[in-house]
Amino acid sequence: MESKSVTKKGKVQTSQMTFGQKIWRNRTLLFMCLPAIVFFIAFSYAPLPGIWVAFVKYNYRDGIFGSKFVGMQNFEFLAQSGKLLQLTKNTILYNLAFIILGNLVAVVMAILLNEMQSKIFKKVSQTMMFLPYFISQVLVGLLVFNLLNYDTGFVNTILVKLGMEPWGPYSDKGVWPVLLVIIHLWQTTGYNSVVYFASICGIDEEIVEAARVDGANGWQKIWYIILPSLKPTVVILLLFALGGIVKGNFGLFYNVVGTNPLLYDTTDIIETYVYRATMTDFNFSTASAVGLYQSIIGFLMVMITNFIVKKIEPDYSLF
Repeated sequence: MESKSVTKKGKVQTSQMTFGQKIWRNRTLLFMCLPAIVFFIAFSYAPLPGIWVAFVKYNYRDGIFGSKFVGMQNFEFLAQSGKLLQLTKNTILYNLAFIILGNLVAVVMAILLNEMQSKIFKKVSQTMMFLPYFISQVLVGLLVFNLLNYDTGFVNTILVKLGMEPWGPYSDKGVWPVLLVIIHLWQTTGYNSVVYFASICGIDEEIVEAARVDGANGWQKIWYIILPSLKPTVVILLLFALGGIVKGNFGLFYNVVGTNPLLYDTTDIIETYVYRATMTDFNFSTASAVGLYQSIIGFLMVMITNFIVKKIEPDYSLF
């Protein structure tokens, strides 16, 4: 029989346990993880054979594996449009702005909330910041239109009252990258800051008290204690976010910008272009090819970034 290393209390060391013993020992944690495991199996791993749809001319009668194989023909939909590079660039640049600025602003807001002394004001502030996340993108688009409409918008009404020329943002493609980033930050900052606020609350109070005894002020506490403690969380969330860097926020772009050809150069992303191109003749194969293209780029981004993080800080990498 295989010898097992036993501790003073008679328990088998983890390094000497069999796979089945490890599962039984951690059965409670595994049971808690069961819903997430089932979710990913059902919605991430089980549908993987459906990737084949991107390489066939799908029809309902023959099904996925009985449809005619057409190779890379479905991917020519994007390549032949002449907009593939522009659409990919727009999508990636917007998502980079959303990820970098979104996490930066969320960290700042979490630190500010943590420094608030009034518990009532802190709770009210958190609630007010959290509310925009639950507003429908349709309502967000309506709100933006009522603010920026050339004829009756709130902004132009104020400008005219002040004797200034009205502003026409729906014919100015240069302002929309800034506007869309601001709208996205307004809607998601409260939600994103929750994770960082929870991480700050998990910092050992003894470390903070020891710093105060040594004479550290508020800024020094933030710089030398809070920010280093948030570093692992920031890196992990960054790696997760990079997986969807080529998948744009269709609801935001379509409802806020709409189908305005004057703005396509700076606001058109892969999702909005595919929607306009396939809304009259939807094709499963074309849509699957676009989704596979986005997933492959996202996968490569995660692998490359994780490799870089592993070289710099191995403890912060995903694997």
